[in-house]
Amino acid sequence: MSFDKEWASVRTTSTAEVGMRLNQVAPEPGTGGGNADLGVDQDKLGAIGGAAYALHGRLVKDGNHARTSTTEAATGLSSHGFLTGSAMSTVQETWSSQLSTLLDACAHISNHLDYSAASHAREEADITAALAVSAINEYLK
Repeated sequence: MSFDKEWASVRTTSTAEVGMRLNQVAPEPGTGGGNADLGVDQDKLGAIGGAAYALHGRLVKDGNHARTSTTEAATGLSSHGFLTGSAMSTVQETWSSQLSTLLDACAHISNHLDYSAASHAREEADITAALAVSAINEYLK
């Protein structure tokens, strides 16, 4: 067999065996694979949004629990010339900044999920109404 014939044979075989592959998570059992429509579970969205809201509330309450005592300790140590005082102040400032970022993220998640749930419910109602109207139109023809 010549090189050209062998090369053509290899190319034909490899082309026939190659299929499209997507980088994705395997479908959950019973979902119908790639044929499933977009589905939104309002209960799951609500549970996640509720958890984010609860976490936000706990962080507001407990996140600053040690702020006053840490600030007082840092001030006292700094006034006596200890470098640990300025280090404690830096830690407190960093903690406050990180806490603020986390609070914003929790609020954003909670608000976004509330909005998403409401938006999907409105869209579902619009689709249901449109389908009902189209079914009525079929009877009128």
